[in-house]
Amino acid sequence: MARLGGRAETIAIDRPGWDGTSPASDLEGNARAAVAALDARGVERAIIVGHSLGGAVAAWLAAVRPERVAALVLAAPAANVASLYPLDRWLTAPVAGEVVGGLTMAGAGLVLAVPGLRRRVARATRLDEAYLGTVRQAAFRPGAWRAFATEQRMLVRDLPALEARLGAITAPTTIVSGASDRVVPPRAVRELTRQIGGARLLVSASAGHLLPQSDPDLLADAIVSALSARRPSTVGDG
Repeated sequence: MARLGGRAETIAIDRPGWDGTSPASDLEGNARAAVAALDARGVERAIIVGHSLGGAVAAWLAAVRPERVAALVLAAPAANVASLYPLDRWLTAPVAGEVVGGLTMAGAGLVLAVPGLRRRVARATRLDEAYLGTVRQAAFRPGAWRAFATEQRMLVRDLPALEARLGAITAPTTIVSGASDRVVPPRAVRELTRQIGGARLLVSASAGHLLPQSDPDLLADAIVSALSARRPSTVGDG
């Protein structure tokens, strides 16, 4: 949003399960939350931007409510079956998957709670230390653990349904990927580019999965290009 500056009105939301009030939801529930955010601002159509799982939400919104989507920008999107790893399926296991997911998040929080270790992680990942501080806070919240577990199950259950709808997306689509992404494999991004008709792919040579933090200029330029082509007034962060 800072890189966009005054070039567009922006709306950024915390998805269900991460907003501190509502429980985690499926793709349809997340899409409803995005539409509610647009409705609250009186926005009929917007460029919808989604990162990681937010990319799946943005793509679902473009497929099932095309009248609300002027253009689509997907950053490191986990939006098709090819983006799943065996670990994703394992983490859906009752009890065991939830325990491992919670322990992993808590462990990350403990590492980031130590200033020296947090600085080392910031240097290694080229991420802002203040951003890692917000990650640390979220990692200790039991609500975040529950949301993580719910969304792992949702990914495995809902991505096949989304994949079946990708061909119906008519909004101009730009996919932005990091060459060093180890969360969403490059083959998944290339396949997604083929699955959404007319989609164009931009690759950041310097970014990994956290593309909005590690190469925000490329992502902002992609949004501005979509904005110039479609001329909507608002950008929504899916």
